[in-house]
Amino acid sequence: MQSENRFFDDIAKMMNGAAGTLAGMGREAEAGFREKIKEYLAGLDFVSREEFEAVKAMAAAARDEVDALRARLEALEGGSAGGAPGHNHTGPVV
Repeated sequence: MQSENRFFDDIAKMMNGAAGTLAGMGREAEAGFREKIKEYLAGLDFVSREEFEAVKAMAAAARDEVDALRARLEALEGGSAGGAPGHNHTGPVV
């Protein structure tokens, strides 16, 4: 009876070892696959998330600056004395 238990114990140990080995192989295959995908995407000239976020922040800052300059320009044009809008000619008309 004890030999049967030992047999099952050995089978269980072998199955646990095989499962661990398969899990390790799966992790290694996944890491290799990820590396290949990264190499492939790098060849397609995609940008990384970090680069995208940096350019997005730069665009937002530029947009804010343009809005501020537009408001300043409108304030300056609105404060000019007389004349039609868009015409800043102060000298005599020829």
